[in-house]
Amino acid sequence: IIIINIIIKGKCPEDGWDESTIELFLHELAIMDSNNFLGNCGVGEREGRVASGLVARRHYRLIHGIGRSGDISAVQPKAAGSSLLNKLTNSVVLDIIKLAGVQTVTNCFVVPMATGMSLTLCFLTLRHKRPKAKYIIWPRIDQKSCFKSMITAGFEPVVIENVLEGDELRTDIKAVETKIKALGAENILCVHSTTSCFAPRVPDRLEELAEICANYDIPHIVNNAYGVQSSKCMHLIQQGARVGRIDAFVQSLDKNFMVPVGGAIIAGFNESFIQEISKMYPGRASASPSLDVLITLLSLGTSGYKRLLKERKEMFSYLSSELKKLADNHNERLLDTPHNPISLAMSLKNLDENNDAAVTQLGSMLFTRQVSGARVVPCGSVQTVNNYTFKGFMSHSNDYPCAYLNAASAIGIKKQDVDVFLKRLDNCLKTSRKKAKQEKSVTEISNSNTGTEQLE
Repeated sequence: IIIINIIIKGKCPEDGWDESTIELFLHELAIMDSNNFLGNCGVGEREGRVASGLVARRHYRLIHGIGRSGDISAVQPKAAGSSLLNKLTNSVVLDIIKLAGVQTVTNCFVVPMATGMSLTLCFLTLRHKRPKAKYIIWPRIDQKSCFKSMITAGFEPVVIENVLEGDELRTDIKAVETKIKALGAENILCVHSTTSCFAPRVPDRLEELAEICANYDIPHIVNNAYGVQSSKCMHLIQQGARVGRIDAFVQSLDKNFMVPVGGAIIAGFNESFIQEISKMYPGRASASPSLDVLITLLSLGTSGYKRLLKERKEMFSYLSSELKKLADNHNERLLDTPHNPISLAMSLKNLDENNDAAVTQLGSMLFTRQVSGARVVPCGSVQTVNNYTFKGFMSHSNDYPCAYLNAASAIGIKKQDVDVFLKRLDNCLKTSRKKAKQEKSVTEISNSNTGTEQLE
């Protein structure tokens, strides 16, 4: 009955299924594909033949992938089970996006590419609608894949520097509108904004950007990489679509649903435009990302996913309060970034003042002590990406006032993760400070001896 219900309704079940039920469901889908028919005679170049039994079992014998050569969302006649899997996954994911806060979304599909390449697919689709356009307006975020997504699509990013408000880096709305007027709206492919990001940068002002896009008739693509897990990010998208224009928003599967890297969701409010994007994808595609996320959501159910979202938010509050205590103990401070609902930043001014290399050494120390995901950002680093030079790279600003360390409360994080991280960070900071003082003393003694020799 529960299997029939999901096929009829196309919604995520409220209560998660057990593993045996999920496996039964997948086997039922697999026997609908021609490569699993008894007595099947395949004479084509792609017949779902698999040499390794291990590979076949890994994919539950769903070998044909999804889509057809002209449309990733199209039904494949000889792969009815894989096609049904694809349709169900897209429907269940749409249900979860609505549950997470974007209630008026009309269409979405899972694409077997990570966020950067999925953004590229959106830009390439817009090319046909705006053949004269060659620029993309991009409020700066120092993350290589979203920058390269525009370059790969053949467009010229127009970087809009953020403005510093307190500790936060926020969207410069005036600069966006000024640049649109200077370049001419018809020459701009779209505005490429961001929700989820590393503090002290905070989500873009989506409502204001959406209004500008509507006023100037410019498309608006949102990089919502790990924003599904944040009610604040999803609210910004919903509000942006309500007051202005958002054509598509793209989110990662691994970051939001705890599945292996390799998939993303492209969603939007205009069903025909999202269909255009799916038709732009050349050829068929791997069913693995769709299979992974469907299995995950069936095992969690809506109640399980809601629980994970609630726990993440609680862990964010806990991480914030405990990191503030630790910062105070080391004469640092937790940067005030109330508009960022996932990432936090702690200043490293004392390390930076004692020794320029001490900041990057802290990052190495944490990594060797098995702390993953924490980012240590020094002042003034310069990096060139596709011939564009970013000053203060990783800090989203040419000259952010201080070095800092990032930590995030993402979906699936546990209290134990936070406690172990804080303990190891505390030890590393003590070690770094002690080492910096020793090096400073050695330098002072060396300088003193040099001065004595000169006097003699």
